[in-house]
Order: sequence, then C-alpha cells, then structure tokens
Amino acid sequence: MSYFEGKFALVTGAGSGIGRALAIELNRLGCHVWLSDINEASLNETALSLTNTAANHKTRVVDSSSPSAIETLASEVNNDIGYLDIIINNAGVGLGATFEEMAVEDFKWLMDINFWGVVYGCKTFLPLVRQAEKGHIVNISSVFGMVSLPTVSAYNASKFAVRGFTESLRQELDGTSVHVCCVHPGGIDTNIARNSRGTINGMSREEKAEKFKAVARTSPEYAAKKITKAIQKRKKRLLIGADAHFISALSRLFPVSYSRILSHLVPEMEKK
Repeated sequence: MSYFEGKFALVTGAGSGIGRALAIELNRLGCHVWLSDINEASLNETALSLTNTAANHKTRVVDSSSPSAIETLASEVNNDIGYLDIIINNAGVGLGATFEEMAVEDFKWLMDINFWGVVYGCKTFLPLVRQAEKGHIVNISSVFGMVSLPTVSAYNASKFAVRGFTESLRQELDGTSVHVCCVHPGGIDTNIARNSRGTINGMSREEKAEKFKAVARTSPEYAAKKITKAIQKRKKRLLIGADAHFISALSRLFPVSYSRILSHLVPEMEKK
C-alpha cells in the first residue's frame, strides 16, 4: 500500500511544470488531490491527465498571491474534509531583467506569487495540516535560493526568502506532527522562462525558452518523484538534480567567488 493512498494533498501551481507532474504522481499513488492554478485551461489539462479513478481530485482557479482567494479555498477544504495531509506551495513565476531596467511593479508581482503565495499557503493551511495524523508542508524554493546571478534579482530575492522562511518554520514545528521540507530544484524543463516577464538583451520569449532549455536537464516527472519520496521520508531539505547538488556545494565552498565560477561554466545560465 502506498504511503499516499487515501491521503489528501493540495498543490498550487498545478497547471504545468512540477505542479502538474506532482498532481499526476500523487494521483498515481492513490492520493486525493486539490489542485489550484490561475490558468483554468492549463488546470483542466492537468485534470485530464489524472488516470487513477480511485483517487478523487478537485480543481480550483486560484490566484496564489491573493490571501482572500487562499482563505476561500482553505474554507472549502475545511468544510469538505476538515484536515489536510499535505500542502505543496509550488506556484511560481519568472522575471528576467537587470534591476535598473525592471519595473518595480513587476518585482512586486513576482514577490507576491513566489514568496507571499508561500506565506499565505502556510499560514492558511497550517491549522488544517495540524489536524492530520502526519502532516506535511512542502515549499518550493530553487537553486537560486542558494546562489544569485545577474538579471534574476527578483527571482533570487523570492527564492532566498522562501528558503529562509521555510527553514525557520521547520524549526518552529520541530517536535510536532507537521513535517516541513524546503525543495531546491536545479534546472527543470518547464515553461517558466517562456512565461516570464522582462527582457534580457532584447531576447524574445522563445529565445529565452530555448536558452533555458539548454540548462534545464531534469524532467518535472523526475522532480515529482523525488518530492513524493522526500515527503514519505520526512526529509527537511531536498536538492533535485546533479546541478542542484553541485551549486549547493559551490555556494558553501566559494561563498563569494561562486559567481565567477558559474559564469565560466554556464555563461548564460538562467533560473529554474
């Protein structure tokens, strides 16, 4: 019997990428899933990909940057089942531009989703996760929560913030029934670059996506399997991909000069 069979999980940003892969993997493992995303069409595509009819699923169009929208979703989950085994705060967006060139409004847009969306998800769903026999909170950071690169200052800020917040929350909940895990994926083959805001050297979205694809060597499906295994093992920190392990070591060994090393290895390396 799967660890996830009969459990209830909620995944934000489930319309594509890691979120969609997580929805499919959890469904395969027999987990009932609540799936949220701001894009209704993409969310519906995810729902059509779920083949295990023994596990229920519900989809809701939700803006993760809206606390009232998150609260409405939590109220619905509470009224339906009264608890939640797993919350995975995965929704995220990208922004590529130098700090001088980017609009403050775009910086705020990204922080509202990537960071505040995680905070809202944890704050709102923690009471429900506490009701589970063994609860899990999983927050998706990035390798760019460990190192910084030019033209992704907003993304770096959000992912460092997610890391710091999650590690603090984990310590606060040590000794309780709630397990907290911070996930640091490396380059995952998703549409985040294609859908990102901002411009770098005048590149189109398609050009950014192609350059990103060159360094995104890990599939969302692989990432989803690693995350579900980390949940089952109650891991506190998860690195996904050889690049994530390399960057983690690099940041510890060369806390100042890692940027020069990375620029030689991958001159146009972009975010996950």
